[in-house]
Amino acid sequence: MAFLEINNISKSFGKVEVVKDFKLQVERGEFVSFLGPSGCGKTTTLRIVAGFEPPSSGRIVVNGEDITNKPPNQRDVGMVFQAYALFPNMTVAGNIGFGLQVAKKSSAEIKKRVAEMLELIHMSDFGGRYPYQLSGGQQQRVALARALALSPQVLLLDEPLSALDAKIRVALRSEIRSIQRKLGITAVYVTHDQEEALSLSDRVVVMHNGEIEQVGTPFEIYNFPQTAFVANFVGTLNAVSAEVIDPASHTLRVEGMNIQAAQGLDGKQRGDKVMLAIRPERLSFESEGKKANLLDCTIENITFLGSIVRVQVLIGDSRLDMDTFNNPFLELPKIGDKVKITCSREAVLILNH
Repeated sequence: MAFLEINNISKSFGKVEVVKDFKLQVERGEFVSFLGPSGCGKTTTLRIVAGFEPPSSGRIVVNGEDITNKPPNQRDVGMVFQAYALFPNMTVAGNIGFGLQVAKKSSAEIKKRVAEMLELIHMSDFGGRYPYQLSGGQQQRVALARALALSPQVLLLDEPLSALDAKIRVALRSEIRSIQRKLGITAVYVTHDQEEALSLSDRVVVMHNGEIEQVGTPFEIYNFPQTAFVANFVGTLNAVSAEVIDPASHTLRVEGMNIQAAQGLDGKQRGDKVMLAIRPERLSFESEGKKANLLDCTIENITFLGSIVRVQVLIGDSRLDMDTFNNPFLELPKIGDKVKITCSREAVLILNH
């Protein structure tokens, strides 16, 4: 039995179904992210787990106990919000200890626990300050400490870093993951930022239009997307229409040239149209090492992106991006040059619609 079970949850607002038959099992100590665009149902699902929204159908079970109809304060679940939601008239210590006071813990116990939380978030000298005296990153650390102070069974985080600038966001997400691992707490994290989800999570749940598109490790989600939506939403992607030539050998035709995939043509017939995808980093110039697939193309554009150089090529009427690592001695072709590019069979993904 999983530690957190989200069993067939659906949620409608009027005639609009925003979450559709959501099923997920989360193990104890696992860090799972809900990833998807705005309006995909990820925050609504999180709020249902927290108890802020009742589901239209389905059940929430934590550690074997059905909490579907319990109020939020009886669920043993901690919540970290996007907007910090700190009490402006309370000190940092007061904010962290607020839940403990509501739970009627003794003054000595509250003092001890607040000191532990301040040390955990590396803010031991900030207990007497007020929220307005803190940076955004510090305020979010305090919000995290407040959620953890009651030692909840599950920690829920609703886009907690979206209001911060990029550098602070990267540093703080690393801290959140470190704290989660140290405490061994089960965590569910909502984000629309693919890099955030991939870097933080044990597993990622990609959502679209209220439904789960794919669940997998970050490695699986990025390298083996199961649907066109996942492939396009997570990372940069070259998507090209192709015709099946020989399903047995996984051979397809793109712009008059044959290309082979490693898998994905089961049940397909000769002449069927499919959508294939190749990540830009899986393509390379023939001079860098010839692989199974070799394609003639024309250089259309070259863009310098710091550590990466993105080369846009034309294969017939299809445009593909190819990423290569930058180095000072890189000799690139010129725009308009005819070149050959190559990729492995494993780099060619066949997408489900």
